[in-house]
Amino acid sequence: MIRRFLLGAASAAAVVAVVPAAMAADLPAYEAPMAAVAVPSFTWTGPYIGAQAGYSWGRTINRKADGLVVGGYAGYNYQFDGSPVVIGIETDFNYADIDAKRTFSRATTDWNGATRARLGYAFDRFLAYGTAGVAYADREIKVRGAGKDDTTAFGWTVGGGVEYAATDEVSIRADYRYADYGKDKFNFNGFDTKSKYTEHRVMGGVAYKFTSPF
Repeated sequence: MIRRFLLGAASAAAVVAVVPAAMAADLPAYEAPMAAVAVPSFTWTGPYIGAQAGYSWGRTINRKADGLVVGGYAGYNYQFDGSPVVIGIETDFNYADIDAKRTFSRATTDWNGATRARLGYAFDRFLAYGTAGVAYADREIKVRGAGKDDTTAFGWTVGGGVEYAATDEVSIRADYRYADYGKDKFNFNGFDTKSKYTEHRVMGGVAYKFTSPF
């Protein structure tokens, strides 16, 4: 009697052990969810070079001075991590066809440029920025019957603009700048005179940003 009871208990225990194992084998295998892959967001950080063109107008020798400006620029932007704030530095150099005429005199500017700091606020691929720095330009004045004189003028410039990153590498921009080159002395056959030059400028440009950091 006892023997039969022990055999029955052993058989029941074997069934209890086998059934859960069989049920577990029929269940689908659990797979851990794949880790989310972070997609890098756009950043303005990096060096860049670009080409630009626009129109300049201002005053010198008490006359309007205006003309076309075509040139290039290069700089470096840094966007703080997790922040829309962008800082940078940029320099540009341009060919200019700017002149002002009076009855007996003419003032011309053949080239100009500037080195400026930039401070911007990014809306993802849109950037609004302000800029300020040092400006420099060629100045020449000719006086009929008295000759000509030229100098390199230095002054300050301030302005701002908007920029859009069409791709991770290519961006387009439009900006405005005002420059004050101060008052320079010119000599004509022993006769000295001073002339001031101020300038407004609107420019459009396209730039290529290098993805590899320096």
